[in-house]
Amino acid sequence: PTPFAGQQGFRAAESRQASRQFHLHLSHAAMDASAAAAAPANPLKAKMMDEGAEVKVHKIRITLTSRNVQNLEKVCNDLIRGAKDKRLKVKGPVRLPTKHLRITTRKSPCGEGTNTWDRFEMRIHKRLIDLHSPSEIVKQITSISIEPGVEVEVTIADVE
Repeated sequence: PTPFAGQQGFRAAESRQASRQFHLHLSHAAMDASAAAAAPANPLKAKMMDEGAEVKVHKIRITLTSRNVQNLEKVCNDLIRGAKDKRLKVKGPVRLPTKHLRITTRKSPCGEGTNTWDRFEMRIHKRLIDLHSPSEIVKQITSISIEPGVEVEVTIADVE
């Protein structure tokens, strides 16, 4: 059954009205976005603007290295929990590829006898955490107890 000509006209008018409503919705969304752009989205920046003090926000990269995965993950989780409690922008932990350091050596000290070999391996695990915050807050976050065998390296750069 083919629709009547009147029904087709009604459907076209209905779709035009729907597109107008869509454009109106978009224009309201654009106005909301421009209002949101005027106010800072980051609560840390908003707090700094309210105080009027110029505190410089740094991009901070924390590199954690260890041979023990459990200790490394525990320190990572503690750092991230501390940063999120302070409402900082956190990225990570980024798990970098594990380095496998291998040494193969003969078991026999004199070199005689059956050729038997020992294979030793040391695995080094690495994690990266990126933060956007003032350097004073990072001192508070990194003051947590760090597990034995975990090396922490902190690099600070300015955000432009």
